Order: sequence, then structure tokens, then C-alpha cells
Amino acid sequence: MKRAETLAGWGRSPVVPGCEVRSEDLPRITVGRPLTRGLGRSYGDSSLPAAGDPVVASAVLADRILAFDPDSGTLRAEAGLPLSDLYRLFLPRGWFVPVTPGTQFVTVGGMVASDIHGGNHHRDGCFGAHVTELRMRVADGRIVDCSRTEERDLFRATVGGMGLTGHILEVTFRMVRVSSPWLWGESERVRNVGEFVEVLGRAAADWPFTKGWIDCVSRGKNLGRGVMFRARWAQGAEAPAKPPTPKKGFTLPMNLPSWTLNRLTARVFNGLYYQTHPTRPASVIHPDVFFYPLDAIRHWNRVYGKKGFTQYQCVIPHSSGPRALTRFLEMVTRPGVVASPVCVIKDCGPEGDGLLSFPKSGISFAIDFPVRPWTQGLIDSLNDLVVGEGGRIYLAKDTFTRRDHFAKMEPRLAEWQSIRRQWDPEGRLRSAQSERLLDLGPTKGGSP
Repeated sequence: MKRAETLAGWGRSPVVPGCEVRSEDLPRITVGRPLTRGLGRSYGDSSLPAAGDPVVASAVLADRILAFDPDSGTLRAEAGLPLSDLYRLFLPRGWFVPVTPGTQFVTVGGMVASDIHGGNHHRDGCFGAHVTELRMRVADGRIVDCSRTEERDLFRATVGGMGLTGHILEVTFRMVRVSSPWLWGESERVRNVGEFVEVLGRAAADWPFTKGWIDCVSRGKNLGRGVMFRARWAQGAEAPAKPPTPKKGFTLPMNLPSWTLNRLTARVFNGLYYQTHPTRPASVIHPDVFFYPLDAIRHWNRVYGKKGFTQYQCVIPHSSGPRALTRFLEMVTRPGVVASPVCVIKDCGPEGDGLLSFPKSGISFAIDFPVRPWTQGLIDSLNDLVVGEGGRIYLAKDTFTRRDHFAKMEPRLAEWQSIRRQWDPEGRLRSAQSERLLDLGPTKGGSP
């Protein structure tokens, strides 16, 4: 069944001609397709079809749990299984995914393709570190199993490879046991970005989950002020007797006017948020509130209006020091730039095995910007800074990065390209993002 005549990511920009083919039989509908798409929650164009290849496979109906071993926590599932189902079914039974992003509305196939990370990256790495095996349909039509011991190069190129090495059909990974389905955590108001780095560093040893909201409007002595959140799983005596019930949210019913988000409204919101979130001692926290705060607002992307938004997420190495972080924030708070109140700072640990995986040891910023005439120029300037500091951007969020910038910030790209061409010498697998950022054309001279 084909759906829709145009497709977009969660940022709603760009919108491209395209449609999805959906079926419970994911192996069948991936034959000859250039890309598989999950729930479409990547922000930019990574899950959108390339020009001339408008029909993509959708994994959302291939959502079965195929096996679970309660002794080891090993779970095998079809690629379209949403994280929300795992959360609903397993957390009350004492299990949770080893790594979660900031939304539960993603598929396990998408979690592999983006090699998602969360607030525990400094402790547990990316999701791919916990994946043991993948079943894929590769470009020549074969179905191949890969792991760290079988077709290892294909496995490493697929984890974080944005679906460009093959169609992910099944994922096997390890769930983790948790002491209760509740979290135990605290918050701390932070005065500026320098203090934020210190607070994140101190928390890393004792708290598995750390993240911060950062004010990307205030300047001067308040540059980088915000609120630090840290948590761990609650122990039995700390947790309520009953498991948490899902939080009720609401749906944003319409697109807001594009003028709704401006420097004044962002400044007012940020000031209120900062003042209403004082330093709080440790207490029980609902996992929805800590892990998925924005999921309470369905279609929150409508806040940005019809033109949509982009999220710029980068990591700046610890070796760059506070100077680089200050320069970064000075650029996003300068006059004429409107940064959304949705701004997150995190501490990242060492990079993983995935050849295009995003995190590396450093400080990560994730900041939403509305799509406006100044957006491309801002992203270009931010990328100049990130390249100069040896950092990188997150492909699952990107819409505006130029090819030369990405090549400069990604020293692993040549190895990834080499492996991809071994498995797809004719360049059959592609996306709108790969056309923008990567050279995935046919190998000269045909197959190797």
C-alpha cells in the first residue's frame, strides 16, 4: 500500500516528492528499494528519498518481538518495533533498553541506523554498543546476517550508517535489568557554561543519566546558564509500590504562526523556566518526565509553523576547553538569531565502533532553530567552528550541513565509503541526505 505523495522528517523541512510502501513483510517490500524509513522522526532529510527514487519501504508494520531470553536479556525484533512498545511492555517487568534517545517514538531499526545515544553515553555508549547481530537485505538482494564476528565491516558501517549500507530487517540486542521502573534524581541550577562543564564532569562518576537544559538566548554573565538534571534507577525502598502509569499529554492542534517564536518569546520562556527550576534534592522521578518530556506534547513540531525547523547537534571535544564552548554560544545568542527554548547540553564519552556514529568524548549541544533566511549562514558558521575544534555533527538531526564541511569533520568517512562500495558498488542505496552530503555514485569500472 502506497501512502502520501510527499514526505518530510520531523523538522518538516525539506518536503520532497515521495511515498512509502508498507507491509508486515519487510523483506519483500525492500527488494529494489533505495531506502527503508521508520517513524520519520529524524529531523532532516536522512529518511527522505533521493531525487528520482520517490518510493521507499516503510518498516512500521514489521514490528514483532521475535525472541526474548530473560536470563541474558537478549531480545530479537523486527526493525519496525517502536521503542514505545518496549517501554510499555518491559519496564513494568524490570527491563529497559540500554540506551534511549529523547523520544520513545523511534524504531529499533532507526536506533541502529542513527546509533542513538542518551544521557548515559558517558557510562554506556551508544545503542550500537549493545547490538549483537543484524539481519539485512543488502543492495544485490541477498539477506545477510552480520555482527562483530560475522561480516564485521558491514556491521560497523551499518551502525550509525543512516540506512545506506542495506535495509535493516531484524535487530538483536541486550536489554538491561533495572532495580525499579522509577528514577531517583535531582536538579541543580547552573549559572553559566563554564560551571555547566564542571557540574557535568562531577556528576559523571555517580550518576548514569546526566543532561542539562541550557538557555541559548541570554548573553554576558548569563551565557550558557541552565538547569542540570541527573538520575539513576530508584532502589526498592525509594520507589513507589506501583509502576508508573503513562503520563497524559495533549496534542498541538495546528501550526502556530511563524512569528510566535522570536527572541522576545524565547527570552520570556527561558527566564520563566530558569526561575521555576531551582536546585532540588533527590526524589522519585517518573521516567516519562526525565527521558521523554517533549513526548507529552504530540506534534510539538507545529510550534515552528509551516516552514519547519532544524536542530543543530554537535559535539566539541573536551580538549577544546571552555573557550570553544563560549564561542559557540556567543554565535547562537548573537542578535538576529532565534534559538528555540529546546536546547540540551550533554557530556559524551569515547566514540564507539560505528564508523559514522556521532558521539565522541566532549560536550554536546543540541539546539533547535526555525527555518529562516539566516539559518543556512548560521549553520555554515557553526560548522566552521566545529571543524576547527575537531568536532562533528549528528546526521540524524542535520538538514543544512554542506558536503565539504562534513568531509572535514569526519576522518572515518573514507573507510565507511570503501566498505559501503564493496556492498553497493552501483550506488543503489541512497537518500536525500546522502545526495547532499556524500558521494554514493556507482563505483567506476563496475563491481569490484
